[in-house]
Amino acid sequence: MPRPIQATIHARALQHNLERVRESAPDARVWAVVKANAYGHGIERVFDALRGADGFAFIDLAEGQRLRALGWRGPLLLLEGVFEPRDLELCSRLNIWHAVHCDAQIDWLGQHKTHAPHRVFLKMNSGMNRLGFPPERYRAAWARLDALPQVDEISLMTHFSDADTARGIAHQLAVFTEATRDLPGERSVCNSAAILRHGHEDGARLDWVRAGVMLYGASPDHPGHSASDWRLQPAMTLSSRILGVQQLRAGDTVGYGSRFTADAAMRIGIVACGYADGYPRHCGTGTPVLVDGVRTRTLGRVSMDMLCVDLTPVPQAGIGSAVTLWGRAANGQWLSIDEVAQAGGTIGYELMCALAQRVPVVVDGQ
Repeated sequence: MPRPIQATIHARALQHNLERVRESAPDARVWAVVKANAYGHGIERVFDALRGADGFAFIDLAEGQRLRALGWRGPLLLLEGVFEPRDLELCSRLNIWHAVHCDAQIDWLGQHKTHAPHRVFLKMNSGMNRLGFPPERYRAAWARLDALPQVDEISLMTHFSDADTARGIAHQLAVFTEATRDLPGERSVCNSAAILRHGHEDGARLDWVRAGVMLYGASPDHPGHSASDWRLQPAMTLSSRILGVQQLRAGDTVGYGSRFTADAAMRIGIVACGYADGYPRHCGTGTPVLVDGVRTRTLGRVSMDMLCVDLTPVPQAGIGSAVTLWGRAANGQWLSIDEVAQAGGTIGYELMCALAQRVPVVVDGQ
């Protein structure tokens, strides 16, 4: 039989989370963000569950090609815009809307030969200081685009740096609102954290929201709020089985570097999962894990292909027992990917995206 590790994508959870976006921003249209191969879940695997969105957003033109190949005929948005002039040809052919965040992209549009004018999203740097025109240059950029025959409709967008923190969005929203006052065009400002935490605020919902990690069942502001606090469901389960059992005596150590020492006799299980599967190596002793649906902890250092778990809370467990590294166990218990990520000093986004190619993936309707 194949190695027992497996990732399961839960289609109904994706649908549920999309409905949570609708509930949180009822007046807005929804971009389902599928960058990074749908946050590691696989564009082809999530497409049917998320096709109730109004459009799909991504950063790689190849992802747009895959969505068109799946039969999507609705809006597509290239979030970082084109990377070189010839990318505009594919945007024309596939009818991909694209962000414009710098003068070079406007120059390229002005030189582009097209029969169908482009829909663009003009990006403002309202305080994130990554991409976008500063507020004082935004109107000039809009005027340049508006003068081009290659451009049809201009939408307006920005990105929040602190939607998941106490600082919030008010400072950036005020800058964006003032700089775009009286400019025509649809507006898009909210990411997942802003949708959940600030979607009720005046001027935040606007025309389009960009739902990313919340679609996949992780909290954008963990540990302040858990996924269950936001009524999100995990869209990915990483599961495996115990392939070996060891009986430790007091003083015995576990794994490379002997990072765990037993202070009494105990049973441990050896799980077919390691950092080569995408499980974070930095998750040390105490990282939560479910064995037969019972919460327990990892022990010692994560190896390339294996990790160790404490079987004290599940004395009946043995070789073949089910292990849930994150997601939903067979008995209905579930472990948030955010908790595992926190133990490894990172965030749930990274764990989703780091799922290794060698891990088999299936899709269910649960």
